[in-house]
Amino acid sequence: MRVLGLDVTLATRAPLGLQSVADNRGGWWPVVREAFAGAWQRDIEWTTDTVLAHHAVYACITRISQDIGKLRPKLVERDEDGIWTEIENAAHSPALRRPNRFQNHIQFKESWAISKLTHGNTYILIERDARGVPSAFYVLDPTRVTVLVSPDGAVFYQLKADNLAGFEQDKLAVPAKDIIHDRMNCLYHPLVGTSPIFACGAAANMGLQIQTNSAAFFANGSNPSGILSSTLSITPETAAQLSEQWNARFGKDKSGGVAVLGGGLSFQQMRMSAVDSQTIEQLGWTAETVCSTFHVPPWKVGIGPQPAYTKPEISNQAYYSDCLQSPIEQWELCMDEAFGFTTTTEGRWMGVELDLDGLLRMDMASQMETLGKAVGGSVLSVNEARKKVDQKPVPGGGSIWMQQQNYSLEALAARDRNEPFAKPAVAPALPAPEPQRQLTAGEPETATTERMARLAALIDINAARLRIAA
Repeated sequence: MRVLGLDVTLATRAPLGLQSVADNRGGWWPVVREAFAGAWQRDIEWTTDTVLAHHAVYACITRISQDIGKLRPKLVERDEDGIWTEIENAAHSPALRRPNRFQNHIQFKESWAISKLTHGNTYILIERDARGVPSAFYVLDPTRVTVLVSPDGAVFYQLKADNLAGFEQDKLAVPAKDIIHDRMNCLYHPLVGTSPIFACGAAANMGLQIQTNSAAFFANGSNPSGILSSTLSITPETAAQLSEQWNARFGKDKSGGVAVLGGGLSFQQMRMSAVDSQTIEQLGWTAETVCSTFHVPPWKVGIGPQPAYTKPEISNQAYYSDCLQSPIEQWELCMDEAFGFTTTTEGRWMGVELDLDGLLRMDMASQMETLGKAVGGSVLSVNEARKKVDQKPVPGGGSIWMQQQNYSLEALAARDRNEPFAKPAVAPALPAPEPQRQLTAGEPETATTERMARLAALIDINAARLRIAA
């Protein structure tokens, strides 16, 4: 078949003997099947779409996906010194800048992360050019992909029709080499990822129920229900009629009116207990539980204040190491495998990295202080520091600076062996200079010149002796 004008060999049907490894724990189906122990027997299911309506779940997923999406992908190469340097390559760089025809690299990485966080699995279809080099990547709907395993252990992916990805044929069996499968928390099967929603579904559903009950309460004019009682015996039909009339006259927006009761009727308003009134605390608990399953600090999604005892840079570093580092490194490794960078390419070691400067940016004062220390400490040159703040290089800025008073340990050891702190030897006594003789009348001027030369030579000898003694 042809995918976007390219010849691609895909099996129209799954080969015989392949087995699906999908299970009922939310692997591919957008359902949190076992919400709690016994939920399946009671036919209680929470769909992923419903749980996503919880504010903390939505905030955590969008926070993580946006933070990963804003990191710029880089094509890097390792030199003979083991240093990775960003390069430009006509075969690989275009696919990193524009992964497909309808997404830029930010939207592509966000879709990748959202699929992984929501469903536990991300499936990327790789499109290759005539050389076999990846030229485009397409994020597939995880609910329309099934993992198949052959009797000999080979992995295939059965795809349903996807017009955006460029194929309309249903049930295509694609080999694993043409699919990037990034999975999260494989708790039950190495090819089935589990979303954090599987662990926080109960808390999210509880939070949604609290919000629903609160909405109903405030829709009733913020008044709780009450009891309309009578001292006389009334029939059920009369009780139903009285309740309907009371709700029609004093319910919802008509509350606050004056009721005139007779016939032994009295109204007693029901008060909220202290436990029932802790709605905000319970709602906050559900949000914190959701954040813990996504490993996101609550303050990052607007739940609770930021820790006052740490600097913003330290908090962001903790957020990166606890939450973002693992998915970022998994993304980089998946792209390396897709491009074939796990081995040398034409004798060169290459790789794909995400630029973390977009995530760990500091304020201007801290950045200037850090770059200044890096230049003064001989870590960066002036031009390298200027590049960090988008400034052009300056003449002479490519050199590493070092202050003159700094010495190597070898030089200090050599100095110590020469006993630099020993007392200098006493310099020999210098001969007294000859007394100057006055010229007599008629003495030639050349004699004076000779005496001046001898005096200068004597001064040079004495200076040399002083240097030797020192």
